[in-house]
Amino acid sequence: MAEKRDYYEALGVGRGASDNEIKKAFRQLAKQYHPDVNPGDQAAEARFKEINEAYEVLSDADKKGRYDAYGHAGVDPSYAASGGGFGGFDGFGGFAGGDLGDILGTIFGGGRSSTAQRNAPRRGERVSVGVTVSFEDAAFGCEKELEITRVENCEECSGTGAAPGTTPEKCTQCNGSGVVTQTRRTAFGVMQSSADCPKCGGRGRIISSPCEKCRGAGRVRRRRTVTVRIPAGIDSGQALNMRGQGGAGINGGESGDLYVSVTVRPHDIFERDGTAVLLELPISFTKAALGGEAEVPTLDGKVKYTIPEGTQTGTTFRLRGKGIPSLRGVGRGDQLVTVRVKTPTNLTREQKELLRQLEGDGEADRGKKKKKK
Repeated sequence: MAEKRDYYEALGVGRGASDNEIKKAFRQLAKQYHPDVNPGDQAAEARFKEINEAYEVLSDADKKGRYDAYGHAGVDPSYAASGGGFGGFDGFGGFAGGDLGDILGTIFGGGRSSTAQRNAPRRGERVSVGVTVSFEDAAFGCEKELEITRVENCEECSGTGAAPGTTPEKCTQCNGSGVVTQTRRTAFGVMQSSADCPKCGGRGRIISSPCEKCRGAGRVRRRRTVTVRIPAGIDSGQALNMRGQGGAGINGGESGDLYVSVTVRPHDIFERDGTAVLLELPISFTKAALGGEAEVPTLDGKVKYTIPEGTQTGTTFRLRGKGIPSLRGVGRGDQLVTVRVKTPTNLTREQKELLRQLEGDGEADRGKKKKKK
């Protein structure tokens, strides 16, 4: 009898492969060499049998330990005497690492898990919508009415899909499960697979008299107006999640959420940095030199601020508590005001002469200070 191939080699993995790597390799090879994929191909059938045997051993910690220590003789008592063969195993039902039927069902889409989910309660779809608000509304919060389109249960049939006065009937072919089981006898024994019931399409029920409004779907798409509360302090690019305001659930599942993405329109004079409001304040050359009171725009209206004598362009002062409220509802940021000195233009001859005198007096003062030193 031919010599057995090393189990690790059969699965194409190294001896240090993890359990997940072994399982992944088995899934890929089982899908490639499965008899249903290669009908009548004896070589593929033999390869499929080989990788199943290898996986049965390497997925079982105890068998894997014996195999690593003693090779094939450690897991197959008949191997030492006969020099080979596939005897001494429990068949496909003895997988310690997981039922082979479950694994192959997952690979080929025939397992109960995929079909059973069709009739399970499922959450409704998420609905996404955008809203644009002003700088002030984002700062202090507001309410907006938004038009959205979402799936809702049909009011005519209350979501059953059946015409008023009638009810859906349980499918007699699948007994309401939505799943039918098929049994096939193969070279490896009896194998079962599950699929959607062909009579009811996997729904588990038959609607003899469909609702005219939803045509038996039990669900319709409607346009609705919803009120959205924009919290104070929200910024452009942030979003709100309104739980249960999205599409209706399926099979009694909860409704999905409404996802509202927020865009804040730019302001004419204000900018934002976190909770701080930024403003550039133009002042006259005279006020910068001599100082004086200036009106400063804020989100709360204009306030008066005293400009110190000799203020230079680029100077920044802070108005505490005049910024953006914290989105968490605790405290409020500041307003940072940066001064920009306006250079005078279209001066008269007399004004120019006065400036020259000021410049000359300044140079004279600097000269005196140098002499004193």
